Amino acid sequence: MSGTYLGMPAFPAAARDAVRDPTLRANLRHATHTIREKRAKAVAELDDWARLREAGRQIKDHTLRHLGDHLVRLEEKVTAAGGTVHWAADADEANRIVTDLVRATGEREVVKVKSMATQEIGLNEALEAAGIRAYETDLAELIVQLGEDRPSHILVPAIHRNRGEIRDIFAREMERWGRPAPDGLTDAPAELAEAARLHLREKFLRAKVGVSGANFMVAETGTMVIVESEGNGRMCLTLPETLISVVGIEKVVPTWRDLEVFLQTLPRSSTAERMNPYTSMWTGTTDGDGPAAFHLVLLDNGRTDTLADDVGRQALRCIRCSACLNVCPVYERAGGHAYGSVYPGPIGAILSPQLRGTASEIDASLPYASSLCGACYEVCPVAIDIPEVLVHLRERVVQGGEFTRHGAKTTLRPARGHAAERAAMRAAGLVFARPGLLRAGQRLAARTRRAHPRTLPGPGRAWSATRDLPTVPKEPFRDWWQRTQGHTTGSADASGAASAEGRTDDGKAGA
Repeated sequence: MSGTYLGMPAFPAAARDAVRDPTLRANLRHATHTIREKRAKAVAELDDWARLREAGRQIKDHTLRHLGDHLVRLEEKVTAAGGTVHWAADADEANRIVTDLVRATGEREVVKVKSMATQEIGLNEALEAAGIRAYETDLAELIVQLGEDRPSHILVPAIHRNRGEIRDIFAREMERWGRPAPDGLTDAPAELAEAARLHLREKFLRAKVGVSGANFMVAETGTMVIVESEGNGRMCLTLPETLISVVGIEKVVPTWRDLEVFLQTLPRSSTAERMNPYTSMWTGTTDGDGPAAFHLVLLDNGRTDTLADDVGRQALRCIRCSACLNVCPVYERAGGHAYGSVYPGPIGAILSPQLRGTASEIDASLPYASSLCGACYEVCPVAIDIPEVLVHLRERVVQGGEFTRHGAKTTLRPARGHAAERAAMRAAGLVFARPGLLRAGQRLAARTRRAHPRTLPGPGRAWSATRDLPTVPKEPFRDWWQRTQGHTTGSADASGAASAEGRTDDGKAGA
């Protein structure tokens, strides 16, 4: 990626500040709970949801295994349909391509829609440096732009703002960007939407260049697909004379038939709708209909590096539905800005460190921005095992080792400050690999259980200050099993007591 947000601290420091903001917490709690409840109802309508989810996973995995072939086929079809394909290895190259394309038209304004990829590469800033002004047209993106803010959610970038704050932003900033807000504007949703509609309409009618992303690209026909709920996408895709789409290479799907799965799972997982109000598809150019020139910029920017990781590559299945954000207890309290990336929440915690690497303090901290509760995996419509990838990336941060960066094998040095963790993991690995040593350790722990402290010393004190240490059982499970062969005798009470001896207080078998 083009880099973290300027001046962003590591996740723990940013989150610490965020959780102290009661307004932010209230906004996030209200929005995420509302979305997740609606999503659950929409998903429950489908008896075959589990099969759709598995189908989406398999389609994405197949596509990633043969990504090069599908991208070459996509390029051939787009070119045959009258479009032009550009390949961008990184953010700088993508920004240069788009800037040159806009300059070639002679225009100094563009309207934008549906493109997290352009936020990822910092396109707006690159265009501004070249004297070109970019106007965001998604309602939430407009709020963020007018407020000189940053997106904090994949689906609802202004989720951290309430209606009163939005009204104030419109009243204060709209005039500086174009048509001013109506006099006497209130925080009623209908009035805010109308103010945005009037403000954006003049932009749509004047713009000669549109910049978009895409939800999907169909290799079979060279077709681009955008789904949205406001209609601004349809305006950006049809009115300008030149359309430039910047799309991550992982967004390709092999055939039209594959869209059947995703056009069912994406709207239900994101907006909790059976289908999106606007589903726009276009293939190249057509005389007298839509833009006369179409350019597709295929963006890598760390994606092939991610693809080289057998565990981490599943992050590239993501269809940007944001369902994982809406169920994540960490995101709900910390908000999206704490992640220092255009991709916040659980998916951002595994995607950003792979696209950008884990050399920076904030990227090294992101894999730890999770409780590993697994709620994100349960709601993911393409079954990304986010907890598995989080643990995998934590291992990379702590232990270092070899990974792919810019297409070449790179050795990452272990992060500072994890020496105790590395020592503990090495000791655990040594013990677990030797059954005799493990058995001796279990017996020693059982016999000294009364002397065990209630809290941990040193750095462990922060952990045990808010948690109870698990009680060590009186007898290791292996010893109990060897003595009884799994059978108990005597009365029901004696049986229960004998069985409980080999278990911890929470009912789980002792080691």
